[in-house]
Amino acid sequence: MTALPPPDRLRPGQAPPAPSKSALTSFLNRLQPTPETVVLLLAVFIGSSTGMGIVTFHYLIHLIHTVMLEDVMGVISPAGPWTLACIPALGGAVVGLMRWHRPDFGPGISALIAATQGLRELLPLRPVTKMVAASVSLGTGASLGPEGPSVEIGANFGMLLGEVLQVSRERQRLLLGAGAAAGLAAGFNAPIAGVFFALEVVLGTTFATSAVSVVLLAAVVAALIAQIGLGSQPAFTLPMYDVRSPLELPLYLGLGLLAAGVSIAFTETIQFARRCFRGEVALVRCLGRIPRPIHPAIGGVVVGLVALQWPQIMGIGYETVEAMLQDVEFSLPLLVTLLVVKLGITAFCQGSGLVGGVFAPAMFLGASLGSAYGKVLAANLPAVASHIAAPPAYAMVGMAAVLAGTAKAPLTAILLLFELTRDYRIVLPLMAAVGLAAWLVEGSKVRNDSELNPEQMGFNVAPDRPVEILEQMSVAAAMHESFLILKDTQSVLEAGLALTQGRSYSALVFDSTDRLMGIISLQDIERAIALGERPGSTRVESDSEAVPWIKQAIAEICTLEVLYAYPDELLSEALDRMAARGLRQLPVVDPDDPHRVLGLLDREGIALACNVAAVSEALAPYVLLPNAAPSLELSEGDRAA
Repeated sequence: MTALPPPDRLRPGQAPPAPSKSALTSFLNRLQPTPETVVLLLAVFIGSSTGMGIVTFHYLIHLIHTVMLEDVMGVISPAGPWTLACIPALGGAVVGLMRWHRPDFGPGISALIAATQGLRELLPLRPVTKMVAASVSLGTGASLGPEGPSVEIGANFGMLLGEVLQVSRERQRLLLGAGAAAGLAAGFNAPIAGVFFALEVVLGTTFATSAVSVVLLAAVVAALIAQIGLGSQPAFTLPMYDVRSPLELPLYLGLGLLAAGVSIAFTETIQFARRCFRGEVALVRCLGRIPRPIHPAIGGVVVGLVALQWPQIMGIGYETVEAMLQDVEFSLPLLVTLLVVKLGITAFCQGSGLVGGVFAPAMFLGASLGSAYGKVLAANLPAVASHIAAPPAYAMVGMAAVLAGTAKAPLTAILLLFELTRDYRIVLPLMAAVGLAAWLVEGSKVRNDSELNPEQMGFNVAPDRPVEILEQMSVAAAMHESFLILKDTQSVLEAGLALTQGRSYSALVFDSTDRLMGIISLQDIERAIALGERPGSTRVESDSEAVPWIKQAIAEICTLEVLYAYPDELLSEALDRMAARGLRQLPVVDPDDPHRVLGLLDREGIALACNVAAVSEALAPYVLLPNAAPSLELSEGDRAA
């Protein structure tokens, strides 16, 4: 897909151009370094370049913040407090001008992952443009965080290296993960959390030991350079965690429950704000008719106006979070107000096109929630107040719980807070609250798809094509109409031979009236063999008659509680049921008669249907060109052959 030129440049009979080797690739080919040396060089290069990029990024944010909120405000503030609203508005106007000049700031992390999988063409990488836009947004007070751009800076460096070396897609994905880990490690001075973020969010289940080595080295080098350039202090100065009583653990579960609700509300509000600016919401459809370059200015104006009443919501918000962690006095109504206002204004910034992530806002929300929760406990449980930790303890755990629920990265959240606190005593309540919050969010049906993680963290996410296909294609398009059928009276031996000779993973079991009664798989046969070969298990009691286990009827070992799929339902719904039970296949039955089988749906068939649909869509522009479609007619010689 990426090797073909655009349709308007394709000539009939023209072959795709051969890839040219870069000078660096030729140099490495002449040196013939060992794989270990290549891994070391790649990790050091990605980590060092990302570390220097993050240091530059933070210096830019600090410079713009100093110039705008100190120097410029010092000049215009005598005109009145309302002048504070001018700074975010000016920043939004600058970002809008950048979007007018260059509407696309480069691919986000999801688009980069899709490019490494060959699912879409890699768009031009513009890490500097995105870094400048994020610096302007954050430096002028946008209610966002630097983590999303930091991760994308590292990911872009990894992809650039992959493009220069012209490595395989698998190696590109590895370099992408190494860059993302380096970005988070340098941004938070937390290399362990950066590594787990890459393995949990970017690489998923596609990594091996060699992948971990590259990611580890890149994260360590990036964190080291960030410490040299920005200092070795962590992002927050957290208080010592105080464990009052083991009986306090259920209270942290309550915090995890509330954190899940905040995470879901945060996610949905971001999606709602984006729909508003796209003109998809009836009450504010006028926003969709406003040119996109003006949207960031609108976002800046709203941030400035809200900051006149609640200045704590401006900017990254680390100072306010640290104040909560240091037990600076915040009234309960103020904490609840900051929670609601920060949630809404961050979503508005995201929807308007200001550049930044939601990692820091999620921790702000968690700290506000935890502090308020701790104050409510102390006020309503005076009898056990001495056994309840202070609000900062709940604020720390709340930060990780909301972050885990928002980003769907519980391991990253746990390790991040553990690295920041360096206190092992916080791990148990942390795991309880984070685990419950992540489980509740994952189990909810609210925007529960694979694209939410990067998108909610502020990355520019384009829809993943396979996910769209699953949500549009019906089961009938992916099911097999031919499948293996066995009778319930057949023996284990007969069933095993039928499955192995037919090279089938499973077969449908029908009763004497030709109605579906169950399903049997190779795993069921293996289990029956293992039980039958145990000492003293050469015979099995069946209907009061002793029979050899090998002649046992499959009706006694097959799965009788069968989940079904229907031909007109979406593939995504059927796949959800398969994933919930760990199934490889589902019988497809008539909706009016569940015992009438129409076909068999399995994971291999789903994958094939998605690939066929994606490739067909990619080929469509080329097939429409004159003489572009190859002739499918065979010559006489081909027919004879």
